[in-house]
Amino acid sequence: MQFGALIRMFTGALLLGLTYPVSASGGAHGAPRQAIPTAAAASQHVVRVGMVNLHYSEIGKGDPVLLLPGWPEDGYAWREVAPRLAATGRRVIVLDPRGFGDSDKPRDGYDLDTVAADVHAFLAATGLTRRGGIDIVTHDLGGWIGYALASAYPQDVRRLVLSEVTIPRPDQPRPVPDDSANIKTWHFAFNRLPGLPETLVAGHERAFLDWLFDDKARRPAAIDLEARAEYERVFAAGGGAHAGFEYYRNLFSTGGLQRMKERLSSPLPMPVLAIGADGGVGSLLTESMRGAATDLHGIVLQNCGHYLPEECPTEFAEAVGSFWAETATARP
Repeated sequence: MQFGALIRMFTGALLLGLTYPVSASGGAHGAPRQAIPTAAAASQHVVRVGMVNLHYSEIGKGDPVLLLPGWPEDGYAWREVAPRLAATGRRVIVLDPRGFGDSDKPRDGYDLDTVAADVHAFLAATGLTRRGGIDIVTHDLGGWIGYALASAYPQDVRRLVLSEVTIPRPDQPRPVPDDSANIKTWHFAFNRLPGLPETLVAGHERAFLDWLFDDKARRPAAIDLEARAEYERVFAAGGGAHAGFEYYRNLFSTGGLQRMKERLSSPLPMPVLAIGADGGVGSLLTESMRGAATDLHGIVLQNCGHYLPEECPTEFAEAVGSFWAETATARP
């Protein structure tokens, strides 16, 4: 079976007869993903963690690895990477954190401490907590969540992969960006505005998302029409846009930046791989992690844009596999 077809069952489809609970806090999640009438090679699940229902998908057998998506995507973004990792003998779990995909979208709770606690509880609830931790692979905003998890619960994380994100350092000056940088980062300021982004994007979700995908990708065709329809579906669902904006509001608030400064004061004990794209953050991710990890590895993938898991899934999976091979004895 082709990787694309396999992962569409994995992250893009509900199994026949399976329904998702709707949380009173999160509201409806929009139209369900279409079932694909083929053998179930992957599974979809929902687990209750505290006051939220979290959706996750699973494929493969072996040593577990948890994948966390970035904004404005959801777990569907891993549709090409997940089967590649599973083919190497890994049990791959793709989690939609609160506010993502088909997980609940409450009005609040998007500070990184709360979301990291969600993931910590998720690992316990699904039996993934184990001695030495498990591997965590992240993209974009999922990297902030993964970093907060590794900082607060280092016992949960064996090795951490961050990609196409930078870790904010409150003590560094922030000059006015030039045009090129502004295209890549304008949404950081926009997303933080109180209430206005939700008002402006309502009814224009697809145009908003298309602009992000087309202007931040080197290979925009990799985020195909099916993928864009999926991201529009969850973004336009009740609370979807608000949830994503809240992540930015919380992280870049005075309190959020102070918490990040506190995390940075204690270097992560596990090996960390920072993956940038030459058409994205480049080496800035690695530079932002200097001194924040005791065993830091960095790589910049060439001819790739910001949406690495979709634009360059083979190169991404190979980089992760090489990192795992280099650090095979990490935290036994």
